[in-house]
Amino acid sequence: MQFKSIYGSTIAMLIAIGSIHVTPVSAQLVPEPWVTVGSKDSTFTYGVGVKIFDLGAEIGTGSGGSTGVDLLKFFSLPFVSPYAGLGIYGDKGIAYSGGVHFTPPGNAFFGVGYHSVRGINGQIGIKF
Repeated sequence: MQFKSIYGSTIAMLIAIGSIHVTPVSAQLVPEPWVTVGSKDSTFTYGVGVKIFDLGAEIGTGSGGSTGVDLLKFFSLPFVSPYAGLGIYGDKGIAYSGGVHFTPPGNAFFGVGYHSVRGINGQIGIKF
């Protein structure tokens, strides 16, 4: 008798769980690439990046030709995503960065930030 009750409850629970339709948000599934240009010590700096699941990676070249990679953490809010990051840049060592991406309606976004090796920079990207 106890077995039938447990069996029936388990079946009812599985049916209830199976009836829940969960769809991930499409913005989380598709990477959002961007390009960045900036300046530090009168030197042109540039890079490319990508964001997915509120995490990002950026490869860039800074003053003195120092090239490196940064890992970024985004904090998604409506229409704006502040971020902070750490990276490593050849002879410059550890780098830090921070900024914000603005997400207006449509398929484009833009941002502004500061990077300890690449200076003040602007970003423009695409949402697929």
